Amino acid sequence: MIPISVVTGFLGAGKSTLLRRILRDPAWADSAVIVNEFGEIPLDHDLIAASEESFVSASTGCLCCVVRDDLTQTLLDLLRRREAGAVPPYARVLIETSGLADPAPILHALMTDEALAATHVLSSVVALVDALHGEATLARHPEAQRQVMLADRILVTKPDLAAAPQGAIRALNPAAPLREATHGAADPGWLFAAAPRPAELPDWAARHTAGLASIVIEREAPIPALALTLWLQGLAEHAGPRLLRVKGLVALTEQPDRPAVLHAIQHMVHPLEWLDAWPGEDRRSRIVLIGERIPRHFPARLLAAIEVEVAAAGH
Repeated sequence: MIPISVVTGFLGAGKSTLLRRILRDPAWADSAVIVNEFGEIPLDHDLIAASEESFVSASTGCLCCVVRDDLTQTLLDLLRRREAGAVPPYARVLIETSGLADPAPILHALMTDEALAATHVLSSVVALVDALHGEATLARHPEAQRQVMLADRILVTKPDLAAAPQGAIRALNPAAPLREATHGAADPGWLFAAAPRPAELPDWAARHTAGLASIVIEREAPIPALALTLWLQGLAEHAGPRLLRVKGLVALTEQPDRPAVLHAIQHMVHPLEWLDAWPGEDRRSRIVLIGERIPRHFPARLLAAIEVEVAAAGH
């Protein structure tokens, strides 16, 4: 499986600077970089050249690509070219989103294409926040808010110019690990490591900002697999596009000793990934929901009601 990492962040946050620096590292030169709006994001000419050819091999050894139509088709086309030997082999794909992009449709597209899911896996979502302008940007632009809320990791750029707007960031995403980097000097191993990492799932408190909510459900008892499935369906039916992301570590009744990693974007649920063992002594199910205008207590009450119905049907 080829891991895909999505690098998002508002205009001027430093996405291109970060990628240029990473790709100059020989250990990361075997990467394919996809830019989803060529006209807006001016990567250096040594990365992407304006030509009729969509895929450009750069002097650093990486492969760079401009999305001119459908993202999933671009990824599959790139894979076909790799298998045919038409482009250099690559170990991973890094997608740089438009600064004005809401990442949710991009993540949804990556998870809904069956052909893509057979060969690629969404590994991590990284959001960049400009220390100098980040607080004002997050207050003003819903796209920037969603970029932070959907991130697995957050990188604050330009910390030499201003203090990190940690309050504004934590109001939107209290749990994502956060680091700072000047001129793109960040550890790519940390940025692009597979997520969610169970050890990083914290005890979230519900937070509300401009209609956006981060809600946590914790359960001591294992959850029946059928109840979890029906609950996810009910959430999708109730919230629709307002449900942005669900992720968590879940103990299922059918196999409580092996926790399942839950990951969903809007109504698309990624197949459960099973860990060999719990990462620590805490064996509670912990599920985090991120969405807009979802009543704080609704998800937990819905799950409890469904569990009662499933138990009654079992008798």
